[in-house]
Amino acid sequence: MLPFEIRPVAETPVSFLAFLYSLAGSAAVHFGDVADPASGEKRAPNLEQAGHVIEVMSMLEQKTKGNLSNEERQFLEQVLYELRMRFVALKGAAGKA
Repeated sequence: MLPFEIRPVAETPVSFLAFLYSLAGSAAVHFGDVADPASGEKRAPNLEQAGHVIEVMSMLEQKTKGNLSNEERQFLEQVLYELRMRFVALKGAAGKA
């Protein structure tokens, strides 16, 4: 028995899609597109951290191949595409600055 009670931190049930949403949200924070939930402030883009999130999601895509529902697979593919395009756009903008 644990010395504390484990409680859900959100109303959303734990699922692979919810996990992917969480990772995509982290990438958006690292891109500087949305405010950091902890501070409420937007950060300057951190392409290294955003790239790391993309790499983790790519690894998940490879490791779960053939084990995802159509909805999960399509969502993961679409999010990875959009995150990669955002990364390339910001990397290009940073190179011009």
